[in-house]
Amino acid sequence: MRIYYDRDADIGLIKARKVAIIGYGSQGHAHALNLRDSGVENIAVALREGSPSVAKANGEGLKTLSIDEAAGWADVVMMLAPDELQGEIYQNHLAKNLKQGAILLFAHGLNIHFHLIEPRDDLDVAMVAPKGPGHTVRAEYQRGGGVPCLLAVERDTSGNAQELALSYACAIGGGRAGIIETSFREECETDLFGEQAVLCGGLTSLIYAGYETLVEAGYSPEMAYFECLHEVKLIVDLIYEGGIANMNYSISNTAEYGEYVSGPRLIDRRIKREMKRILDDIQSGRFTRDWMLENKVNQTSFKAMRQRAADHPVEEVGARLRSMMPWISSKPLVDRSKN
Repeated sequence: MRIYYDRDADIGLIKARKVAIIGYGSQGHAHALNLRDSGVENIAVALREGSPSVAKANGEGLKTLSIDEAAGWADVVMMLAPDELQGEIYQNHLAKNLKQGAILLFAHGLNIHFHLIEPRDDLDVAMVAPKGPGHTVRAEYQRGGGVPCLLAVERDTSGNAQELALSYACAIGGGRAGIIETSFREECETDLFGEQAVLCGGLTSLIYAGYETLVEAGYSPEMAYFECLHEVKLIVDLIYEGGIANMNYSISNTAEYGEYVSGPRLIDRRIKREMKRILDDIQSGRFTRDWMLENKVNQTSFKAMRQRAADHPVEEVGARLRSMMPWISSKPLVDRSKN
């Protein structure tokens, strides 16, 4: 595995290009603003007509264009619209309008790996994928650091795709932390698995189950919230800083003993077998097929599940308790009025 840093890239390559960012959500705002602050002058944010993000981007002094206009203007196009919209955007706006020999970048491999997008033969196709949410990508950059990035080249028609993608990755801060060479397949399948089995699906399901177990046993919702959700950040920060061993060094012997004897009772062989089934659904394309079909029916099940999660009692209890701790929101990663 090769890892690149700022010293390995020529940031002048991306500074000499016209760069269009499609989308201005979590990743889109971070890429656009980090590129700008790295000295890339020719940047445009490409948005649909009437998008509320136009005002947000303009508020940061960024130029906005329609997707069609941006495709014909840019040398580098980074696709940061939601995965489920990318195929339609490419087919209806990019396929016929992209410059001959432009480079099409992605921050996630799903649409290329599962052939939802089949780029024109003359285009370079590469990936620059920060390993963190966009709001973290921006916050770390502003602090003088960066979030590690993954780099992959699917097609190098020009012979310069890797160098240009590396330059882009450094301009958004990745070269400060490390840019890891991979493939679209590896990034896509491991990213989907990590999200579903551990980081988003696994963690939130564990929080819900723990909270409900304590409340159903008669303990106060407030105590259940602190023990099963609030303190997750404190533990994760220790793991993030120095691995699981760092956490065990910091916690009590009682907590460490409980980790060893109770953790495997929860995450046992049955759970690992289920994880393997989740991975198989990802590798086979079943998950992507089902997600794309869900979008064809206006996300009916997805919206219902989202609402059910929003209505969970842990959200109401958490909002009330966080209002008593103003320091949590004093420097937010997410400001919905701006990004």
